[in-house]
Amino acid sequence: MKIVIDTNVVISGTFFGGYPQSILRAVVEGKVLASATTEIVDEYMEITERMLQRGQGRIRKEILFPFMEKLHLIEPHSDIHVSRDPDDDKFISCANDAKALYIVSGDADLLVLGRYENIEIITAKEFCERYLQ
Repeated sequence: MKIVIDTNVVISGTFFGGYPQSILRAVVEGKVLASATTEIVDEYMEITERMLQRGQGRIRKEILFPFMEKLHLIEPHSDIHVSRDPDDDKFISCANDAKALYIVSGDADLLVLGRYENIEIITAKEFCERYLQ
């Protein structure tokens, strides 16, 4: 199953645990294929660095590094503009190009969409309850 993971889920899973961490572990264990573009990976790293500089939470390198290694990097082709926050459109474009079934997010600007074509936009909790129990 292919998914795209929003930055807030990666950060939550890396620093705090819970459902987001379960998703990152599922990617590391090969249960789920997560796709991203270099722009998305750059955002993951930029926000991680900001969290570290602010001393917000404790980074779990044993989760983050294996997760980053398992990411399926794709070349972006789509240029979709449907989110009320234009910065979130990259996740929809990536999911479209990767032919992902889900975008996993905690961002209200994405979640309010619910779906884009064949891509469902759901929370980490919803994803875990459906597929990782």
